[in-house]
Amino acid sequence: MALSISRRVLRAFGSGDVCYLPNSLYNAFRGHDCGDSLYSMGSTVLGKASFDVCRRYCTTILTPNSIGGSFPSHLLSSKSVPTPDREIGLYQDLVIPVTNFLNEDKGFMALAGDVFDVPIRKDIIHRVVRWQLAKRQQGTHSTKTISEVSGTGRKPWKQKGTGRARHGTLRGPQFRGGCVMHGPKPRSHAIKLNKKVRRLGLKIALTARAAEGKLMIFEDLDVPSHKTKNIVNYVSQMENSKKLLLVDGGPINEKLKLATQNIHYVNVLPSIGLNVYSILLHDTLVMSRDAVDRIVERMRTPINR
Repeated sequence: MALSISRRVLRAFGSGDVCYLPNSLYNAFRGHDCGDSLYSMGSTVLGKASFDVCRRYCTTILTPNSIGGSFPSHLLSSKSVPTPDREIGLYQDLVIPVTNFLNEDKGFMALAGDVFDVPIRKDIIHRVVRWQLAKRQQGTHSTKTISEVSGTGRKPWKQKGTGRARHGTLRGPQFRGGCVMHGPKPRSHAIKLNKKVRRLGLKIALTARAAEGKLMIFEDLDVPSHKTKNIVNYVSQMENSKKLLLVDGGPINEKLKLATQNIHYVNVLPSIGLNVYSILLHDTLVMSRDAVDRIVERMRTPINR
């Protein structure tokens, strides 16, 4: 690891206005072109002003081996850079094991690479989430204008002679019980977003969950009974899962709906209702085989212009 000479290096050998350098470091300085001010020192003692001048003109890069191993060890980083197990966004098909609520082995399933292995783009996710949150706003807020406020239209007092400010109505915004100027009116907060961008956002969200290992495939979402404790016991066995999203292909099973309706950290959606915001809101995504097939079919359907 190569580090440039800076004040931290000198601080490791001494402090104050005068810095004492070891002979090995001084010889390393003399072996490079660092300006006339460096050669005028004549000793291993550098004044602070002289070193500032030298630092301004010196471009030497020193390594631990170039100065006899006397480089301060606490300035060298020993952190390792983590690398992912695989490269994401190559549109490669993924093979994932299939199980169920009883943790039984149900084989494997291949996930389409054009849906579950696309390049991650945070800007697309941001645009889709903004579109979803804006579209679901009710927009029923309303305030009354001066023509809608109840009250008389009579002039409160004459124009001149009272010493008071002139007014023509008591329904103005400056009076108690008056109108609201430039207040909100019922409107739609929805913004426009192209269908291909919405579709790409869903693909990116699915890819992110698959890359994190937070995507699970079930043979089906059938539960043995409608008891809530069955779902609670299953979720408690999962590691690092605080919120769970279950996605089924068709209509939600009645037993599953009853078993999860009292658990605030478990939600159930049909495949037609799967969206980016719900995926981001839950840290673990569980999909049935039927749901995966329907999502892939939906993503590959041509967009109607």
